[in-house]
Amino acid sequence: MEKVFSLFSSSFAGVGKSSSSPSATVSSIFVYPVKSCRGISVSQAPISSTGFRWDRQWMVVNSKGRAITQRVEQKLALVEPELPSNAFDVGWEPSDSSIMILRAPGMDPLEVRLKRAFRVIDSISVWEWTGSALDEGDYASEWFTKYLEKPSRLVRFNTSSERRLVDPDYARGYSSMFSDGFPFLIISQGSLNKLNELLSEPIPINRFRTNILVDGCEPFSEDFWKVTKLSNMTFRGVKLCSRCKMPTINQDTGIAGTEPTETMLKFRTDAALQRNKIRTAKVYFGQNFVCDESLSTSSMKGKVVKVGDPLYVLQSYPSYADTAA
Repeated sequence: MEKVFSLFSSSFAGVGKSSSSPSATVSSIFVYPVKSCRGISVSQAPISSTGFRWDRQWMVVNSKGRAITQRVEQKLALVEPELPSNAFDVGWEPSDSSIMILRAPGMDPLEVRLKRAFRVIDSISVWEWTGSALDEGDYASEWFTKYLEKPSRLVRFNTSSERRLVDPDYARGYSSMFSDGFPFLIISQGSLNKLNELLSEPIPINRFRTNILVDGCEPFSEDFWKVTKLSNMTFRGVKLCSRCKMPTINQDTGIAGTEPTETMLKFRTDAALQRNKIRTAKVYFGQNFVCDESLSTSSMKGKVVKVGDPLYVLQSYPSYADTAA
């Protein structure tokens, strides 16, 4: 326990300060085309009105149209999407032959066309949101039904008619597709390193399903970033990310354990962080962000985040008591 609190106190270095020099550098970018399936590591990702392009654009649903995630079906961790190599180029548009390929153990590859006519289906839901979605057809349904051994369908977010707003208590006017709550999640390598110092078996960043991994800053610095500048865009930190069961699921095997949640309960709870609201069951790792440029079609045109981009902190939360969660 002494080691835990020593690491915790060291994470407060530089809290509340901003600088004209970069506070961190983007070291990795991850996009998750299908909710709860594996992510894709890319060197750059264009910004859209809902986050990175292609991020959580698809989702697997049950017979009632409700989202299926790794929380219930851990085998989704083994479904690996592949998009065309140029899908993350600025301005790229799919042709009639462009496909996303999904692979999973024991299954033939599933091809999903990126440009085709879709059937609209209603009453698709994820968390508090319900709306219409674009059905990817019976073959994709049979593929996931066989793999998960339960009635399933693959659907795509219906961008032509639907809009899913983020929680207005944290950020008004911003949108996402099928992500849990917000368009972007940022985590620092320093935070992961500090956590791994406490674990008997270190874990990779894929447990936390971040969009942007940064390096070069103090551990847990990202918790305090209120306004940042990244690739000439303004990213706002709006909510500490409370973690569910998914970080305990090994993304290479689909098997769940107790870590890292068991260890984070010792130093990443409301009580340990001296926050005003005390909810002992919650643990936090990373912060959710929105991007101002995503509010305007003209502002986000040609905007892209690249590995190696410097991140500047313009405004910080003074303490954990001031952060939202």
